[in-house]
Amino acid sequence: MLTLLSDWLTRQAGRRAWMLTFGLGGLSALAFPPLHLLPALLVAIPGLLILIRTAPGLGAAARRGWWFGFGMHVVGLYWVTEAILVEAARYWWLVPLAVPMLAAFLALFVVIPATLTRLVRSNGAAILVLAGSWTLMELLRQFLLSGFPWNLWGSVWAIPGAAGDVLLQPVALIGVHGLGLATLLLASLPLLGRRAWPIAIGAVLAWGGISAWRLSLPPAAAPGIMVVLAQGNIAQGQKWDRARALEIFRHYLRLTAQGVAQAGQRPAVVIWPETASPFPLYPDPKARAAIAEAANGHPVLAGSVRWDDARRPRNSLIPILSGGAMGEIYDKWHLVPFGEVQPGWFPLPIQVVPGGGFAAGTGPRTIRVDGVPPFGPLICYEAIFGGEIVDRMDRPAWLVNVTNDAWFGQSAGPYQHVAAARIRAVEEGLPVARAANTGISIVYDSVGRELGRLGLGETGVLVIPLPGALPPPPFTRGGLMIALILALVITAAGGLAFCHHQRLKNSIL
Repeated sequence: MLTLLSDWLTRQAGRRAWMLTFGLGGLSALAFPPLHLLPALLVAIPGLLILIRTAPGLGAAARRGWWFGFGMHVVGLYWVTEAILVEAARYWWLVPLAVPMLAAFLALFVVIPATLTRLVRSNGAAILVLAGSWTLMELLRQFLLSGFPWNLWGSVWAIPGAAGDVLLQPVALIGVHGLGLATLLLASLPLLGRRAWPIAIGAVLAWGGISAWRLSLPPAAAPGIMVVLAQGNIAQGQKWDRARALEIFRHYLRLTAQGVAQAGQRPAVVIWPETASPFPLYPDPKARAAIAEAANGHPVLAGSVRWDDARRPRNSLIPILSGGAMGEIYDKWHLVPFGEVQPGWFPLPIQVVPGGGFAAGTGPRTIRVDGVPPFGPLICYEAIFGGEIVDRMDRPAWLVNVTNDAWFGQSAGPYQHVAAARIRAVEEGLPVARAANTGISIVYDSVGRELGRLGLGETGVLVIPLPGALPPPPFTRGGLMIALILALVITAAGGLAFCHHQRLKNSIL
């Protein structure tokens, strides 16, 4: 079967080859959450390798790589259009352009791996070069032009339930980028035929061993505090409706009181989603006092917009304490380009974000609130940046992720976003409590096991005992440098293997 497919792909040229690589890219995106159609990678990645290696030149290989990336990101990021439709009256002209433009840019990161892969001719070397150089480009994508590390191959293993619990554990050692490297290597194995069986068996045994070890580790003792997640389920079009502001605020007060009642006499902390309060809490002591009263003295971590001394808005997480006092405020620092901030690097004189948008915070921090274990806050988009979410000099006991996600409706976006939060739990060995306006609100333990959730589109509260943390895993110590070293080694190994193959071939001739 693979031989027939290989022969057929080899005969394709010109525009037909470009469209085939586009289709294979779209097929590969079906492996991302929420579908997790992993067998699609066993067709898409070998097909890409065949089309790259049979390209008539480096330019053709580069174009085929770009088309694959374009198809992958068009399908994998289709949900971005949902956010534009929320404000279609203002941004209607972006509806047909936004996803293709974003996908076209992200596809450029596939051009270099495709070109390098075309330089080598043997299957084994090509597999190594593609996997290693692709991972290097994914690492670059995390930082270049504000960064956008979405559609990472490592995320395909975040399958809901016990399967994902087992399959995600290697990220504690090598991070999501390292797992993406392993994913590309494994997906390419069909090209090696029977020679792939020992590699596949060895990978399964190693994977299983790592997972069994990680899942058997005893976490630290639970801190004895209940986490109350409030999911208001307010549609994005209603969030900032002035006529409904008081109704929305009272809705969250009722949820808070309900959650605290469920927690009983036990210590508790209440978490509201990103920008949950329709009123800016920073200058409003009456609103904060109402929250404190609803929480019956328990601290509330509330998402709210605030204005700093320079009158710039900030996307903040504000601890509300007894009597309405405020604790240490956290400001989001990884802002969404063109959504929350106008990037300085954008070359066109188009003001997409009025006034330049939000001001950024100072980076990962550990926040301390009386009666609450120290936590690392993550506001929305920040949860996708593996290796950049924790203060390494002051490790927290858990992670608090507040997000809106109402922008993305019932699309794949919220599922992909929650998968990122789960991966962060495994990478850092820390529990994650995630409060989302329209869902998915969820609590993961320190190995990524789900302890409870409120689904997409539900209204209510989730009350869960906060689990304990694990000791810092290898990824916490080595960070993204682990994946960088692995990718460089794999890429170099592919180049050396090809050179060795060529020397043997020339000696025989």
